[in-house]
Amino acid sequence: MALTPDSKSQIIANFKVHASDTGSPEVQVAILTERISYLTEHFRVHRKDHASRRGLLTMVSKRKRLLEYLRRHNADRYKQVIDRLGIRK
Repeated sequence: MALTPDSKSQIIANFKVHASDTGSPEVQVAILTERISYLTEHFRVHRKDHASRRGLLTMVSKRKRLLEYLRRHNADRYKQVIDRLGIRK
């Protein structure tokens, strides 16, 4: 299963900026990264699943836009997210 509510709430708890945070760029990037890694593993088995591949490309570009926004507005938070998630840039 891709992303259970429990794992999603755990990701939110690890990356939230304030107490009721669910939509900050850090949280969104972390959730997208988890979904991207799941789909990457999915494509190792299901090579011809082109519909899901399109969704993966959409998620990758959305994560890229969020990271660019974060880098422009707060470089320190950007570096923290990159280091914690292990994303190569």
